[in-house]
Amino acid sequence: MTEWNQILRDEIYSPEEPDDFVIHFLSKLHKKQKKRILDLGCGRGRHVVYVATHGFEAHGIDASDTGLRATKKKIRDADAYLVKCDMRMLPYKRSCFDAVISLRTIYHQRLDDVQKTILEIKRILNRNGSILIDFLSKRTHSYGRGIFVEENTFIEEDGPEKGIIHYFVDREELEKLFKEFKCLNMELREKQVEGKLRSRWIVMAKM
Repeated sequence: MTEWNQILRDEIYSPEEPDDFVIHFLSKLHKKQKKRILDLGCGRGRHVVYVATHGFEAHGIDASDTGLRATKKKIRDADAYLVKCDMRMLPYKRSCFDAVISLRTIYHQRLDDVQKTILEIKRILNRNGSILIDFLSKRTHSYGRGIFVEENTFIEEDGPEKGIIHYFVDREELEKLFKEFKCLNMELREKQVEGKLRSRWIVMAKM
């Protein structure tokens, strides 16, 4: 996790405001009286802090000491339970969460490890539990660039995520990954940044 500790020292890398689709997702959970939420890969804490300050029982995990320390500083006036761990082996009992949020996290692995992480998410979600997860689209500008690891998987050689592994998907592959979930909704979000297309899938589903 040396790379992530270095990356997360840069506050510019991690915006402070929550993504709009996280706000929408949490508003739906409020209406359904869902309470216990895990931010899987909480980084510097922008989403777990938002969860904690909006009436939920907030939990956050990350493998980066730097990210967790930054999160603890932000969370002074709210309650949140933070744990350092590997996302492929979550330290929680079965069916203990109402929802899992995982953004800009799960795709930093090989496919086999992505699948293990999804199985762990499925294990800790309760009946009718919900997920909000994103994945890099194959349409994004960095697909196929960098050091080849395996099919659809590359390590970036420059930029803010230099040395970090990235796994890319299309719609068909997402449907396979989440075939055991229902009410699957997949939205492709795209924007141009300095002339380069950034494209990612936003996945919402429930058990």
